[in-house]
Amino acid sequence: MNATVAWTDWAGMGLERCTLDVQADGLSLEGVVIGTRGGDYGAHYRIETDAGFVTRDVWLRYIGGPELHVMSDGQGQWHDVLRDQPISALDGCFDVDIGVTPATNLLPIKRLKLADGANRDILAAYVPLPSQVEDAFLPRPAKQRYTCLSPDRAYRYEGLFRGFTADLEIDAHGLVLDYPETFRRVPS
Repeated sequence: MNATVAWTDWAGMGLERCTLDVQADGLSLEGVVIGTRGGDYGAHYRIETDAGFVTRDVWLRYIGGPELHVMSDGQGQWHDVLRDQPISALDGCFDVDIGVTPATNLLPIKRLKLADGANRDILAAYVPLPSQVEDAFLPRPAKQRYTCLSPDRAYRYEGLFRGFTADLEIDAHGLVLDYPETFRRVPS
């Protein structure tokens, strides 16, 4: 299964084009972003999961800025490929959350398979916006909660690490349609 979608920021600035490819052994997301959240930037990212939708490989480069490449063993242990060292701060993270895209909300939604009304707290590997990068450009742990409002249709995302909540409608592939106050889906 394949899908290509596009988003702009809530004010209609910037643009992202993302392709989802789902295979029997997992999925991949690849996108290019011209963004405006926290300043202007360009980014290119690629994510791969295993068959259980656990994030296994994440690569992101900010145009004219830093790059990261991290991998997970699927058991919650992460490794910085560029520096060839473990990232113990991410122990227990099974999903990645890239701040410049709503595409990564798909990952815990697919992995958790929540029943109607059920919720689950997770620890995600959060990849910061360019304006949030400090020292080494690496993901950091972020406490989050997902609640199923309507199976395969709507979920509540709570960024517990920053006190943020958004109700997200998703398409048939699990990709966010609109992310209130942050991203809007546009025809691709």
